[in-house]
Amino acid sequence: MKILIIGRKSRISLSLIKYFRKNFYTYVKNYKEIENKKSIFFNKFDYIINCSSNKSYIEKKYKSKNDYDYQIAKKIISSEVKQIFLSSRKIYLAKNNIKETDKKKPLCNYSKNKLLTEKRLIDILKDRVLILRISNLIGYDKILSKRKLHKTFIDVFFENIQKGYILKNKELYKDFISAKKFTKIIEKLILKNASGIFNVSAGKKIYLDNIIRWLNYHNPKKVKVIDNKLTKRNKVCFYLNNKKLLNFTKIKISLSELENECKKISKTYFKYRY
Repeated sequence: MKILIIGRKSRISLSLIKYFRKNFYTYVKNYKEIENKKSIFFNKFDYIINCSSNKSYIEKKYKSKNDYDYQIAKKIISSEVKQIFLSSRKIYLAKNNIKETDKKKPLCNYSKNKLLTEKRLIDILKDRVLILRISNLIGYDKILSKRKLHKTFIDVFFENIQKGYILKNKELYKDFISAKKFTKIIEKLILKNASGIFNVSAGKKIYLDNIIRWLNYHNPKKVKVIDNKLTKRNKVCFYLNNKKLLNFTKIKISLSELENECKKISKTYFKYRY
């Protein structure tokens, strides 16, 4: 199995590269390195996973030139190569137990663009595209600390830690999955020749105070606890329904695994920092 991963420095790509190199023939390129490649270049791969993006795609209204995944899809349209698209849970109307077929309500340009990309890839690749609607991803690598196109929950947590405080988020919950578990899920989906749309998440209410406590577990210094003054938009709670994923892959996802992974991240971060 030959996998092409596009993007070298994102949290997802680093995790995939590290894990996939043990199990697949894994090739890594930056988007600029493949941007002008002809279709024949891509034909030698079984799967392409694009982990790169750009600021215009994240912040501005949709333009096809900013949609790297669509540009890649056009190059493989006449081949047998499959594409894995990393979409977002933000395309949904936020609520509990969100299924893949539930109402979509993207609120920002990023999520609107993700939904448009999904539709365009399905239109031209049909059953050769695998779409993963990913919840909040928990992972850490020290080389990412200064290079971010957009901030994730864990980025905000570590920024606050550096300022000497954590935020109290009583009764606020979302859905999370570790980068480590995420890579194992993608591997299983590839091996089972999956296509279509899957929610990728823990599939449970995960309270932010718990995540923060786990991530702060190995902090040798005391920090202030500050009440989080949230806007209406940030008060949104949700979790995804992941039954389709679990039934297909037979993978088990537990909160204890997520807790252990958060504590490992905590140990790595505070060891590196202090």
